[in-house]
Amino acid sequence: MNLLATDARRFAAELSAAPPGVEVLLCPPHILLPVVREALGTRRDVSLGAQNFHPEPRGAFTGEHSAEQLRDAGASFVIVGHSERRALFAETDLVVGTKLARALRENLRPILCVGETLSQRRDGATFRVLRTQLDVALAALPAPAPEPALLCVAYEPVWAIGTGLNATAAQAQEAAAFLRERLGERFGHAAARRVRILYGGSVTPENAAALAACPDVDGFLVGTASLSREKFEALGRTLSAAAGGGDR
Repeated sequence: MNLLATDARRFAAELSAAPPGVEVLLCPPHILLPVVREALGTRRDVSLGAQNFHPEPRGAFTGEHSAEQLRDAGASFVIVGHSERRALFAETDLVVGTKLARALRENLRPILCVGETLSQRRDGATFRVLRTQLDVALAALPAPAPEPALLCVAYEPVWAIGTGLNATAAQAQEAAAFLRERLGERFGHAAARRVRILYGGSVTPENAAALAACPDVDGFLVGTASLSREKFEALGRTLSAAAGGGDR
């Protein structure tokens, strides 16, 4: 809850073209999706996503938005299980799994967020937490399994979100590699390479190069830095340079 309509319109209208090999996704608040879509016009190098949705297709859920409504507003992606939704709105792993399955069923590409708190990391529970969050979410998916390329998984260490702290490149790679391995057990290891794994947690232009160099980090889920168009564009350029012309 940061930008107003005027700010969002200017951000989208002035956003530079996506760097080579980088897919750019904007996830504004729901009410600003039509504003950003209008500002982007006919551009095809930037996609739109939503920050959350309700898993029911319709009904009396005051203040919520369905997947169909998000698509109608221009979204093709949706964030599922963000740490703030888990912490502030009591979304359990089971709820997140339900949302993941519904998003895919409704032709929204989900960005599944997983991550540990500082106390969990200090207790040595990082991988147990990641395993549980990922496994419970994936267990909700119907058979046959969806195309893995439709799925993004974002590792967001809760202790590094909006705190100024950030995981080191080694920590980010360790978590991303673990998630890739678990995805391989679910989809097959070749298919797991098609799942994009993102890092989200105080990403800045200053630490982006080291994070982008991690072999299992395919992109970023950007928070605070995305409020500045200049910083957001700098992150895209860093990813493009790290990809060397490939897709990120």
